[in-house]
Amino acid sequence: MNNLVALTGAGMSAESGLRTFRDSDGLWEEHSIYDVATPEAWAKNPGLVLRFYNQRRLQLAQATPNQGHYALLELEAYFKVDIITQNVDDLHERAGSSHVLHLHGELNKARGEHHPDIYFDVTAKEINPGDLCPKGSQLRPHVVWFGEDVPMMDAAVSLVQKADVLLIIGTSLNVYPAAGLVHAVKPRVPIYVLDPNAVPAGKQAVYIQDTAANGMKTVTEMLLRAFAE
Repeated sequence: MNNLVALTGAGMSAESGLRTFRDSDGLWEEHSIYDVATPEAWAKNPGLVLRFYNQRRLQLAQATPNQGHYALLELEAYFKVDIITQNVDDLHERAGSSHVLHLHGELNKARGEHHPDIYFDVTAKEINPGDLCPKGSQLRPHVVWFGEDVPMMDAAVSLVQKADVLLIIGTSLNVYPAAGLVHAVKPRVPIYVLDPNAVPAGKQAVYIQDTAANGMKTVTEMLLRAFAE
C-alpha cells in the first residue's frame, strides 16, 4: 500500500466555517496576528489572548467536518494516509482520520506557560488568568504562535520523506517552515495541489484549482487512476 501524505491548511477548515489569518484582510475574527498570535501579544495582554482563543474554541465546538475531511478518510481504503495539518482544529479527527500530525498545535489543548511538555484537554472550556498547570505556571493555548519554534517539524519532514505521493490541500505555502515541507519529498514523487489559488509547489506538481470540499472528488479519481493496485 502506497504512503500518501496530505498537507492541509486554512482552506480545508474555511469550508467548515472557521476563519483564519489567511483571509484577505489579514485578520482573524477582526484581530491582527500581532494582537493575539505572538509571544509579544501574550506578554503584553494575556487576558485578550486567552479570551480570543476561548472564543475560537467555542466556535470550533459548533463546526463540523466537511466533504474534504471525509474524502481524506475514504482514501485510507487505498493508501496509508498521514495527515500533516497546519490547522489547530480537530476536524480531521472528528471525520475519522487515523493519523493526524498537528504542526501548529491544537486549539482544544492547553499547556503551562513555562512547561510546554505538560498539556491538557480543554475542549469547549475556557482558560482564564490564574488557571495554572500542576507545576505552577499560567495555562496558555497549546498552539504555535508566529515567531515560536515548531516542535513537530522534524516529525513532519520524516513523514514527507517517506511519501509515495504528496497531496497539498488548502494552503498557500507562504508560511515557513511548513511551506518547506514540499521540498522534503523524494525525487519524482508526484505532488497534487488542491487550492483555488496559485500555489508555488514546483513544476512537477499537478494543480487542481478548486476548493477543498469540491475538488477532492477530482483528486481522488486522479489518485486512484495513478495508483490503483
